[in-house]
Amino acid sequence: MSSTAYHHGSLAVQQKLGVQEAAAHIAPSIRPGIRPVAAAFLELQPMLVLGAAAPDGRVWASLLTGAPGFARATDPHTVSVAAAPRPDDPLAQALAAEAPVGTLALDPRTRRRMRLNGTARPSARGLLIEAEQVFANCPKYLQRRELYAPGPAGPGPAPAHRGDALTEAQLAAVRAADTFFVATVGPDGADASHRGGNPGFVHTEGPRELLWRDYPGNAMFLTLGNLETDERAGLLFLDWEKGTTLQLSGRAETVYRSEERYVRFRVDSVVETPAASPLRWSAPEYSPANPTTP
Repeated sequence: MSSTAYHHGSLAVQQKLGVQEAAAHIAPSIRPGIRPVAAAFLELQPMLVLGAAAPDGRVWASLLTGAPGFARATDPHTVSVAAAPRPDDPLAQALAAEAPVGTLALDPRTRRRMRLNGTARPSARGLLIEAEQVFANCPKYLQRRELYAPGPAGPGPAPAHRGDALTEAQLAAVRAADTFFVATVGPDGADASHRGGNPGFVHTEGPRELLWRDYPGNAMFLTLGNLETDERAGLLFLDWEKGTTLQLSGRAETVYRSEERYVRFRVDSVVETPAASPLRWSAPEYSPANPTTP
């Protein structure tokens, strides 16, 4: 981690938007180690989002799940994860060797989230992640959900469906989404972040193009900062009630319009996996911070 906590891409976005002072004020919250409160939070979570680049260069966001404790800090700089991507996951090959990763632990029950970025390598349990950046984010735009019992035992996830554009059913799922996760890469490694809003906050502009408004946040601009330096990105949409995952890989750019900013995402590859997650969540209680969608 650089001495300023931000690389030149994030600094450029902060300067463009005039938020350097706010960003500098919050920079000390980005720590290289895992504090006890962060370790305790992580150990309660049944899911972990990972972002990384695959060997072919495409960036993806993937979901890992397990009983609480499957991801736990074994010391102030190491997380042990008793899970790994399934063999047909786009990140399976990348995480079979040492790789930069961004991770996000999110608890919809309490609207809390924690990001931990570092380097992952295979282990006997699944993965070991050496932490380089650890920090919490505010609860803005997180929808509250209750966790139901895991889905019924069965043969496991169905085979993944792959394509290079979104189908009509997938477009409808994106338009109905209130949450997705975004993976990016930059000079400091990989990052995984959350985006939320009322249904309709993600606009579909054809089978290979999405657009969403970048809502006001903490002024760090880690995601947009990475996109300043590397346009590759991966998105993960989750069907909270059925467990289906929709993973998209492509390229993104920030579009500045007057007082607002948007991210335009162009799809290169699509992977949909029915029942990829065994977790089942309730219908959402939308965040009071969500802007009204047109």
